[in-house]
Amino acid sequence: MTWRHGVVRSLGRSWSGAQELTVQLLGGGAASSAAAAGDEVRALAYPDLVGMLSPGDRVLLNTTAQQRGLGTGGYALVVAQPDTLPVDPPPGPGHIVKARYTPQQTMVLGVDEQESPYHELLREADDLAGLPVVVADLHSALPAVVAGVRAEAATWGRQLSVAYVMTDGGALPAAFSRAVAGLRQSGWLTATVTTGQCYGGDLESVTVHSGLLAAHLVARADVVVLAQGPGNAGTGTRWGFSGVAAGEALNAAAVLGGRPVASLRVSGTDRRERHYGVSHHSLTAIGRVALAPADVVVPELDGDLGARVRVQAAALGDRHRLVHLPTSGLQAALEASPVPLSTMGRSLADDPAPFLAAAAAGVHAARLVLGDQRGQPA
Repeated sequence: MTWRHGVVRSLGRSWSGAQELTVQLLGGGAASSAAAAGDEVRALAYPDLVGMLSPGDRVLLNTTAQQRGLGTGGYALVVAQPDTLPVDPPPGPGHIVKARYTPQQTMVLGVDEQESPYHELLREADDLAGLPVVVADLHSALPAVVAGVRAEAATWGRQLSVAYVMTDGGALPAAFSRAVAGLRQSGWLTATVTTGQCYGGDLESVTVHSGLLAAHLVARADVVVLAQGPGNAGTGTRWGFSGVAAGEALNAAAVLGGRPVASLRVSGTDRRERHYGVSHHSLTAIGRVALAPADVVVPELDGDLGARVRVQAAALGDRHRLVHLPTSGLQAALEASPVPLSTMGRSLADDPAPFLAAAAAGVHAARLVLGDQRGQPA
């Protein structure tokens, strides 16, 4: 961990649970050219953890990810205000500790714990009753899946409520995601459930399983989107990527009697062969880890890319049900997103394929709900 002292020079954007800052470094540790005294850096604070900040406040920073140039981790993070401790939170129920045994562990009220008003509702809960659960391995798929759900529901003259279940493969604080904040503010998301070690959702859960049940029974969602927070960790190896947990999430949805829907990670511009077309990460997580049958949504894309995606996805058909869906009309739905669409540094204009694939998964999930309600086979 790389530490620095700094002084807040100005405040930037803020959204639910997070505050951007410009901080001038005062030094600390073995100063390097990447973060030396006198430099100004972009920083992020979580006021619930470190208190409100103002220009002139001294702060302690963690600059580790910033100095390594990690894309999602491009902030220095405020660890504390050494001169001013935040006020104690008001007394309240809850004993579930998240980010456990780290210096910034935080205590929350778990939706399923004994002090929760929903404890009895969830104590013996064991059934999602066919709830569609769209699983993606990248956080960037979230707004695109929701766009697909909304677009399909609109063709039926309906609105569907969508909950996001966030897993802890990426960022732990939900507040790190501007997409989640924007989707909640716009009403595109009904609720966010943070599971495992991540925290800051509308509901907190101990496991993915209890998080899914909370999305169904407490948030009363019609559709769930499940994905890790921002900041996928990868090593360029078959198994060393945090998105492998997507396969386990599909299993969890099936075990609980939900309808698991796999959203393929697709790219038409990624220069890495292993990620062009259907990413090898999707082929591993869905093809090897997901043991329970799932609906794998295969987007119908134009040209050579579409042909490549069909061939690659065919390998998943031995265990799973392949659902080929057209993507015509989804571009407009994606352009209506209240939050910017970006994946691996590429926008919708740069690489439409990943967002079209995710939106198609959302369309299929909506059809599962609406088809069931009309008495049609899903």
